[in-house]
Amino acid sequence: MTSDSPRVAMLSVHTSPLAQPGTGDAGGMNVYITELSAALARRGASVEIFTRRTSSAQPDLVEVASGILVRHITAGPFEGLDKNDLPGQLCYFSAGVLRTEAARQVGWYDVVHSHYWLSGQAGWLAADRWNVPLVHAMHTMARVKNLTLAPGDTPEPMGRIIGEEQVVTEADALIANTPAEAQDLITQYQADPAKVHVVTPGVDLEIFSPTGPGGADKAAERAGLGLAADAKIVVFAGRVQLLKAPDVLIRALGVLTDHGEEVPTLVIIGGASGRPTALRELEALAYQVGVSENVVFRPAVPRTELARWFRAADLVAVPSRSESFGLVAVEAQACGTPVVAADVGGLRTAVEDGVSGVLVPDHDPHRWAKVLAELLHDDVRRAALARGALTVAARFSWDTTAEETLKVYSLAARG
Repeated sequence: MTSDSPRVAMLSVHTSPLAQPGTGDAGGMNVYITELSAALARRGASVEIFTRRTSSAQPDLVEVASGILVRHITAGPFEGLDKNDLPGQLCYFSAGVLRTEAARQVGWYDVVHSHYWLSGQAGWLAADRWNVPLVHAMHTMARVKNLTLAPGDTPEPMGRIIGEEQVVTEADALIANTPAEAQDLITQYQADPAKVHVVTPGVDLEIFSPTGPGGADKAAERAGLGLAADAKIVVFAGRVQLLKAPDVLIRALGVLTDHGEEVPTLVIIGGASGRPTALRELEALAYQVGVSENVVFRPAVPRTELARWFRAADLVAVPSRSESFGLVAVEAQACGTPVVAADVGGLRTAVEDGVSGVLVPDHDPHRWAKVLAELLHDDVRRAALARGALTVAARFSWDTTAEETLKVYSLAARG
C-alpha cells in the first residue's frame, strides 16, 4: 500500500455522508465519514465513498472536495426500504462496488474502510476480491445496544449479530472510538485484541466555537434565534428515537413541574428515526406531563446552524441509552456549553465528569431533573464547566483521527 497517499474505498451502505444528520438514519456516523475523509484527503489520500442510492435524482458521482468522491450505487428501490430491509440488497450493492473497481486498472484501491456492519459485509467481499486489507468501524453494536434497551424498544435481530460476528472475524483491523468500545469488541464479539485499534473522533473547531461569525456570542445567538435573553435553555440535538432518550428529558421537566420548580425551555432539534410517529409521541408525552409550553421542536439543521443553538444554550443534554462516542457532546463543549450526558459508553470519553459537564448514572427522570435544576440555578458552576468544556473539546482533532487511521491502514496491510 502506498501509505503516503492511499486510495481508500470507504463504504457506507445505509446512509450517505451527503444526508442531513439528525434525520432518518443519518447521524454522527455521517459526520464521522465526512470529516475523516476530508482530513485524509488533506494528507494526500484519495477517498471514494460508496453509498446506496435513495433517489433517482442522485447522480452516479459527486465530487465533494478535492480528493473526495461519493459514488451512489443502485441496490433495490430508491425509497420505501427500511434499514432492516437492506441485508437483502447487499449482493446487489457489492456487485456495484466491484464493477466500479473492474473499470479501473488492477490494484486501484489500497484499502477498504467500512462503516457499520452492513458495509462490513460488502467490504469483506470487495477486500477479498481485490486482495487488500479490510478496516472496519462498527459505530454501534447489536449486543451492546440490546443490553441497554429503552422500555418499549425492539431488540436488534440475531441476523445482525451474526453479521457483525462475521465482519469482526474477517476484518484485518477494527477501529474503536474509545477504549470502552474496544473492550466491547473483545468481550462481546471475541475480537482478536491485536486487531483492535482505538482511534478517537475529532471535532471541527472552526464551526463549533464559543463565538460565531462576526464574533456572535450567546446573547447575539439568542437574539438571532428568537430566544429570550434571560431564559433557561436546554438543547437536545439528534435523531428522535428511543435509543437517544429525549423522552427522559421531557419526563424530567414534568418532575420539575410537579415539584413547583422553574421549568427551562427544552429545544429538541432533529427528526424521527425508526418510528415515523416518534415526534408525535414526544409531543403527546409533553402534553401528558404538563410541559407542552416548555418544549420546542425544531427540524434537523446544518452544522453551522447547530453551532448557533449550542452557543445559545445554557446546557446541552445527551441522555442516550447507548453511545459509541457522542459527537454532539464534543461539538457542544467546543462551543463552550456544558453537557449533561448519560454515563454510558463513549460519553465517558467525550465528557469529563465535573470538568466539562455532568455524567448522570441512570435514566431516572427524577435524577435528571435534579441535575438540570441544580446546574441551571448555579451560574458560577456553569461558568466553570463552560471553561472546562473548551479545554476538553480542544483535545479532539480530525487531523489526529486521520493520522491514526492511516497508521491502522498500514498495520492492516502488513498483516
